[in-house]
Amino acid sequence: MSNRTEISTLGEFGLINHLTKNFEISNASTIVGVGDDAAVIDHYGKQIVVTTDLLIEGVHFDLMYTPLKHLGYKSVVVNLSDVYAMNATPAQITVSIGVSNRFSLEALNEFYEGIYAACERYNVDLVGGDTSSSQKGFIISVTAIGEVAPDKFVKRSTANKGDLICVSGDLGAAFLGLTLLEREKSIYLENPQIQPDLENESYIVGRFLKPEARKDIIEYFAEQNIVPTAMMDISDGLSSEVLHISNQSNLGCRLHEDKLPIAEETRLAAFKFGLDPTVCALNGGEDYELVFTAKQDDYDKLVLNDNISIVGYMTELDEGRKLISKGGNAFDITAQGWNALK
Repeated sequence: MSNRTEISTLGEFGLINHLTKNFEISNASTIVGVGDDAAVIDHYGKQIVVTTDLLIEGVHFDLMYTPLKHLGYKSVVVNLSDVYAMNATPAQITVSIGVSNRFSLEALNEFYEGIYAACERYNVDLVGGDTSSSQKGFIISVTAIGEVAPDKFVKRSTANKGDLICVSGDLGAAFLGLTLLEREKSIYLENPQIQPDLENESYIVGRFLKPEARKDIIEYFAEQNIVPTAMMDISDGLSSEVLHISNQSNLGCRLHEDKLPIAEETRLAAFKFGLDPTVCALNGGEDYELVFTAKQDDYDKLVLNDNISIVGYMTELDEGRKLISKGGNAFDITAQGWNALK
């Protein structure tokens, strides 16, 4: 009898690595293949970045609390975030959907309103896609294409010892927004007479339902002539992404708890739910902020931007991957981020 391995034992990145490990690049125009936020392709001297995402109802989104317009917007933004994570500028997208007969034309119009809003906000063209019927649920696949100046793309595997670890924006809000929405959903399912109460938590709910990609940070890099040494977007939580950069760069790292950027609204919401704001910031996921490493020479430029926080630095591999607590204790960083392959 043949052995059976459960996909869940590998996790999302383990599955991708397993399925793609034997692929060898055969075209000179393929510069970066599978294994980063996006692929990089050389096209007549211009470097093109390509990334794709699959979003499945019941796994990646719940239509009980996700407005279709927001879903359309977010479907685009999460892909554009991967393009920005390569230090590139998105230019085009394709959108393919699978829908069941429970969706009306009006519902799909609402979904596409969100797509058009994101395209307008980020100056991106919708250039194609496909539609199919789905036996159950809503399936969305978005591919984003961007451009980057020759060899200015940034991978995950190129951090250096001593580099600063930086993040954009603030962390943990999206996870708490999801926590609140899930709580209200369970209350509603138990008693449909009770109206959802989002408790004026518009910041955390908005960060989950309608994230933004950090176009502004990539523009700041260009203005200041900063090229990060490694970069990722934060979809699975800061700890998970920092471990990816460390593993792929073959380095250790130090993160400082007191440097983590956490909005006051996030901090208060965490306390209300009996959660530790630091844990939410490290492991929450779906923030779609950028985490990047940069040369120490860029320190003076980085601190000028209020939307960038320096949260640690890269070390030798044998120094481990550690979080330094506010009390000065060192803890191993573990990836407890969200995993779509549960």
